[in-house]
Amino acid sequence: MQKTLEGKVALVTGGSRGLGAAIAEALAEQGADVAISYVSSAKKADLVVEKLGQKGIRSIAVQSDQGATSTAKSLIETVISQFGRLDILVNNASIAVQGQAVDDPDLDTVNLDRQWQINVMGAVATTRAAAPVISEGGRIIFIGSLLGSHVPFTGVADYAGTKAAIAGYAKGVARDLGPRNITVNVVQPGVMPTDMATQVLGDEVPEALLDQHPIRRIATLEEVSAMACFLAGPNGGYITGGAIDMAGGMGI
Repeated sequence: MQKTLEGKVALVTGGSRGLGAAIAEALAEQGADVAISYVSSAKKADLVVEKLGQKGIRSIAVQSDQGATSTAKSLIETVISQFGRLDILVNNASIAVQGQAVDDPDLDTVNLDRQWQINVMGAVATTRAAAPVISEGGRIIFIGSLLGSHVPFTGVADYAGTKAAIAGYAKGVARDLGPRNITVNVVQPGVMPTDMATQVLGDEVPEALLDQHPIRRIATLEEVSAMACFLAGPNGGYITGGAIDMAGGMGI
């Protein structure tokens, strides 16, 4: 199999588990050297790095809290110092604080504010730090959510707002970096089999939610990872400023 990303260096934020780990693996399978960031799960991050290394590529894990925006510059500097370049940035790290309507008298505003800090300002800080050094023809991919453009149930106003903000920001970055042939896109999954989804929905996807999907199932991590990998590769070079829904038709 041709390795379309051989010689490239990728950074996947929040790459120690779930979709981030799956994207890191997909990029490695295409030959890219991969750095992942993590907040606290060092053991999980080390296991991901070990697995990626078995694919014959270089890989490192960097502890970096996306909620502390001042750490973004050192994260990018570490990747550059270890690999000598950065070609692909996948802004994947985020959290989900859901389940309360905005008029709930016990609204958890502390964690909702933290969600905005991580999902929006953290991703913005990482992008700002990467933009001056990412290579000509590079790729920036944000992992958004269908909820950024379609809100079919209550209790997700702030989460949906963070993902909508990222979609708008990505368009501006695409415009700014276009002269350097750097593409910037957002992948917007629906429900996926991740710890984040389980925390919100429990172990089973409600039938009422599945009923809203023309393709009546949730996405696999492999499907979403493949889209990110496509956008990172040579065939994604003329797609920029896009928000690509991967939600089985939910929202149409």
